[in-house]
Amino acid sequence: MTVSAKALAQVHPEAHEHDHEAELRKEHLMLDPKPRGEMNALVMEAMLTTSWKFWAVAGLMALVTVVGLFGMWGYSISEGMYTASVNRPMYWSYFLVHTVFWIGISHAGTFVSALLRVFRAEFRRPFTRAAELMTTFALAQAGIHIFAHMGRVWLAYWMFPIPTQRLIWPNLHSPLMWDFLAINTYLLSSTMYLFLPLIPDLAMARDRSTGWRKSVYRVLALGFRGTESEWTHLRIALNIFAFAILPVMFSVHTIVSWDFAAAMRPGWSSTIFGPYFVVGALQSGVSAVAMVVITVRATMKNMTYFVRPEHFDALGKLMLIISMAWAYFFFNDYMVQWYGGDSFTDSLLHFHEAGPGGWVWFLMLITNILVPWLVLWNKQWRRNPWILFTVGLLANVGMWAERFIIVPVSLQINRVPFMWGHGVKIFRETFPYVSVEIPIFIGSVAFFVLLYMLASKFIPLVPVWEVQEGQMAHSIRRYGKEPVITVAELE
Repeated sequence: MTVSAKALAQVHPEAHEHDHEAELRKEHLMLDPKPRGEMNALVMEAMLTTSWKFWAVAGLMALVTVVGLFGMWGYSISEGMYTASVNRPMYWSYFLVHTVFWIGISHAGTFVSALLRVFRAEFRRPFTRAAELMTTFALAQAGIHIFAHMGRVWLAYWMFPIPTQRLIWPNLHSPLMWDFLAINTYLLSSTMYLFLPLIPDLAMARDRSTGWRKSVYRVLALGFRGTESEWTHLRIALNIFAFAILPVMFSVHTIVSWDFAAAMRPGWSSTIFGPYFVVGALQSGVSAVAMVVITVRATMKNMTYFVRPEHFDALGKLMLIISMAWAYFFFNDYMVQWYGGDSFTDSLLHFHEAGPGGWVWFLMLITNILVPWLVLWNKQWRRNPWILFTVGLLANVGMWAERFIIVPVSLQINRVPFMWGHGVKIFRETFPYVSVEIPIFIGSVAFFVLLYMLASKFIPLVPVWEVQEGQMAHSIRRYGKEPVITVAELE
């Protein structure tokens, strides 16, 4: 005879309550603490355990980086910018598309780490390091595409305010200078913000390493010993940086949007481009964080303890909310221009939908709006890592398509109608044509993956001290027969 779970719970209520608590601890990382030494051992084992598959993939990424990124960039430098798909009236092309794309990816680290730290979102703790690394590595790729777009990269020092005999100073009216200053400011601040919370984990790695690793970690840990004063100073510094870096994050992509909005071109002169670009950056960035977290969990040992379905669920909710915000700003911008725009803007909007690249416009809407809205509302689908990975990948494809529509497609329609036919012709010829810009972008993706793979073997990807801090703050208390999760304030 079979006895139901409800009947068993009535006979043994204590056992039922114990099972409920066990389910909560299995579900939530913050309620499933392990000794600090055991968690340190899990992270160090993930760093030091390397298979031949890892080195095979790393070698492939290195080969693609050398050939695609540096090889094709060198070919472009030696032959000239005609090797890129840049021509009248499309003077900005894929290089700027990829620059904006990588800057958008970089916003994920600051958003996930700093903004969620400010709002005390506890689910962020195990993967803040992965997001912060993404910021630094993505900004490096954005900088590469800025220099590639310059053409004569050996004259990059012209952008520095160096006094010369000819008294030629950088032209601050140039959008190139805006990007140069914004990217460098963001790169410097995000690198410092990455390093600060890394210090305790570097000290942990120092104490558990031997040989050259121990020497390197000893230098990088800055003598950190875990005293009460050191922890106090570290928390104060992190709080200051968390609040200070947020305006930098919003300002960087706002400045990028001004590159377009400050120009009196159809489709670009929009006062809503600032928040529209910021939300688009978060759309691609958070989706990329989800992809990285899922990949790290699937490929690195012991990561299943730190990254659980609850984290996929939280990231899926974030992606859904940001997708809704992006849809609002997109249609806000589109409807205003469609209703009140001049004839040139009307022609451009029609060109977006019905031109030779119209399928890219529809691809953008499907991957950025339709797919997230149809998939991420379901809790079971959100918690499935490979479904979430696919949605994140499609979202990044859609955000690339959005930047492609803004830059080269929109440049085809300007206020000089005799160039329109020429522009459409160039667009039809160069879109399927694999210029140096496409291999350079593929090489930059490989370089990004390679940097991440190498970093995973030298830097603890999980901030153990933050996880333990969260576990100390969380507990289960009973109100009657119901277990309730409580969070204490840690000073």
